[in-house]
Order: sequence, then structure tokens, then C-alpha cells
Amino acid sequence: MPIIVNLDVMMAKRKMSLNELSEKVELTLSNLSILKTGKAKAIRFSTLESICKALDCQPADILEYVEQKK
Repeated sequence: MPIIVNLDVMMAKRKMSLNELSEKVELTLSNLSILKTGKAKAIRFSTLESICKALDCQPADILEYVEQKK
């Protein structure tokens, strides 16, 4: 998939654990883990907003588009 999720990078930069982020954004650990590992098929804007607020970042800091080579 050409969308790369850099949630783990932002969490490391902010020195925030998955447990701490889970509490701040009120998402289950399993849902955050699915997002963090790039296995999520979609994300709600409200969830993205909560994550950006908790990590003090922009959506582009978390999501990256990489064109696939043919």
C-alpha cells in the first residue's frame, strides 16, 4: 500500500508509549497497534485529529504517500 503510517516515529520523537497514547486518544491498544503497524484500512478524521493533538503534530507527520514503482 502506498500510504505509510509513521505513528511509531512520532511516538518515539514525543517519548510517548502506546499505552499513554491510547489513554489520551481514548482508543484501544489493539486499534492503535493496528494503525501503528500499517495494517489499518482506514482512519477516521476525528481519530487522526485526536492523535495529532496528543502528539502535537500534523497529519503529514503521521501519514506519508510513497508512489509504488511499476
